[in-house]
Amino acid sequence: MHPISAGNHSIYFNEEVYSFLETYIHEKRYSNVFILVDSNTSEHCLSYFLSSLVVEIPLEIIELEPGEEHKTIATCVEVWQTLIELGADRKTLLINLGGGVVTDLGGFVASTFKRGIDFINIPTSLLGMVDAAIGGKNGVDLGPLKNQIGVINPPQAVLIDTDFLSTLPGNQMRSGLAEMLKHGLIYDRSYWEKFNDLSQLDYTDLDELIYRSIEIKNEIVLQDPTENGIRKALNFGHTLGHAIESYFLESEEKNSLLHGEAIAAGMVLEAYLSYEKQLLTKEDYREIKTFLLSLYEPIDFSEKDMEEILKNLIHDKKNEYGKIQFALLDGIGGISLNQYFENQQIIAAFDDYKN
Repeated sequence: MHPISAGNHSIYFNEEVYSFLETYIHEKRYSNVFILVDSNTSEHCLSYFLSSLVVEIPLEIIELEPGEEHKTIATCVEVWQTLIELGADRKTLLINLGGGVVTDLGGFVASTFKRGIDFINIPTSLLGMVDAAIGGKNGVDLGPLKNQIGVINPPQAVLIDTDFLSTLPGNQMRSGLAEMLKHGLIYDRSYWEKFNDLSQLDYTDLDELIYRSIEIKNEIVLQDPTENGIRKALNFGHTLGHAIESYFLESEEKNSLLHGEAIAAGMVLEAYLSYEKQLLTKEDYREIKTFLLSLYEPIDFSEKDMEEILKNLIHDKKNEYGKIQFALLDGIGGISLNQYFENQQIIAAFDDYKN
């Protein structure tokens, strides 16, 4: 697979990954190189990565606790302090080897340490490969509120080695799949339709689907790097999805959801809102709802749940002047930005989801 140009950096795949990285580290003459991992990637991915990479410079490992609950400023402080203690300087390279939490947090750490050092993202989860590591968004959560603190700053490269996917459990693969399905819904109907019968897909197909998903996100980001226009399309399913994810993360009565599980619910809800705006036919809405609920177990929302989720909506990053904005579908494969709804209309979407 050919590298994808992402403006001032490139995205490399499989056989190109380690030859690029070895040459890059040699040519840039870094003072030191740090690898940021969490305990999961340390156990399942790090030895494979180190055995595949041949460089002369010593590599230092920084390990985090896994999970969204550790994607915080407090964790960043610990990493910054470790970098200082181990002699990092402006000529340091940080390699973020992990899922979306590692690449989001690692990119933010690198972008702010000594006013910015180089970093490279090597996503090890499907969600990281098709979404989190692509597009230059870096940041952390503020309490239960997703991605409230951060910067947009591209890495030096993104390196995709799909062999890492063999370490993932099925629920993590489904979590990443939600973002791939979103890319088809907002941009490419033929891509969405390729997922209609997942039983017919094998790992060769998966590599091609991942490549196309990255192409779609990259094409959108290149048009609008700072999210003032078309990049908002990537938030389809995320306005309600993030509010749901945040609520389930902070509630002591609920089990937390994986990102893709919350986003799948958000896409069903926002597809309903698209239908209500007459942007989506009833047939297309039913197709989306039926398919997503066949892949992701429906979530049981009580009236209290809906009230708390609606409160969380006010914190969505797209909101302007106190109004909640949605990026909705304009047919499958199209998008309509800056759509507004009253709370009762959103509750109607939840009611339809439950029925």
